[in-house]
Amino acid sequence: MGEPSDPPEGTPEGAPRGGDDEYRSVVFDETFVRAARLQEFSAQERITDHTPAVRRLPPARRSGLSRQALILVLLIAVAFGTAVYMGVRHPYRTPAAERPAEPLRMTVVPLAPEGAVPGARDVDQLYTHSPAAHFRAGAGGVPLPPTRRTANFSDDQVVSALLTARDYVVRSALDPAVVTGRETRAVRVLLDSGQQEQFDESLDRPAADGRHAVTGWLVRFDPAHVRLADPHIRVRGTLQAAEADSGTLEVTTDHTVVYALRPAGAGPDTEASLFTVRRELRFRFDHEDLRLHQAELVVSHVQAGPQSCALDPAPVLHPLLAGQRAPHTAPPGTDPYAPGTTAPALCGTLADAAQPRL
Repeated sequence: MGEPSDPPEGTPEGAPRGGDDEYRSVVFDETFVRAARLQEFSAQERITDHTPAVRRLPPARRSGLSRQALILVLLIAVAFGTAVYMGVRHPYRTPAAERPAEPLRMTVVPLAPEGAVPGARDVDQLYTHSPAAHFRAGAGGVPLPPTRRTANFSDDQVVSALLTARDYVVRSALDPAVVTGRETRAVRVLLDSGQQEQFDESLDRPAADGRHAVTGWLVRFDPAHVRLADPHIRVRGTLQAAEADSGTLEVTTDHTVVYALRPAGAGPDTEASLFTVRRELRFRFDHEDLRLHQAELVVSHVQAGPQSCALDPAPVLHPLLAGQRAPHTAPPGTDPYAPGTTAPALCGTLADAAQPRL
């Protein structure tokens, strides 16, 4: 039987059943009603004001940003913060770059002359009659060798390492401001940041301990005792680069540097003399050092004369000038039982062949 609302003959085929069935697919919830742009006047309003049956509502105001906009802003902030963090951290640092810098190991050996130091008023005459006759002046005496790539470093990286080592040799031994004690920063900025503290300690508290001699880092004279008779310092030597491991390049330098000196305050008529320094340095470079144009100086071996073995060469070198002789005294004693003693007091003899023959 049909429902009470159905016709006696039943619901026609294809017609909706019941009064509500045809509206079941339409749902008018509270959100839908509130969002409607039209609102029906009440019966009382239509009788009183003779208004239309409906009125148009103003568009709803939305306070603040939508949820999608807030999510977008949050994603942009996170991406920006990640980019800043990765830039500071430098994602291309190699494991070798995280390795702490090795402290510099150094030896400084004074070379005492066997007789009086030769001298001449004419500096060119001194050079002409010495083994430094064909040395070149300044950076021109420190040429780069032919270069080629290694298994793990490109040709450009090898050249960069050689240039940095060359800059260090030039600044630390051929710059008159550095040699006379007026400048140190030009040398310091070329060192790996992990070695700069050791460098500063050497300047503040020089010691002949194999770690903190100023003269292991650079060439320095006491301007109160000597001055350069010729600012064009002569030099000759070699540079060689080789791969130490997959993340490290090593550059070895071996240079002989010759200085023409006079007593401090002396005029041009005072005889000048030559002072010779042989420096063998070994540098180490990782990818970060190459990027920053810095070097890790790991070994420094210096021989310098003529000078007396009785004076400590750690803070400054002590050249013997024209006509002077080395006192016949032994070098400072070394106590093998003293704690903290890591380097013996060394001294050598300057060969006659290394002196000008006038």
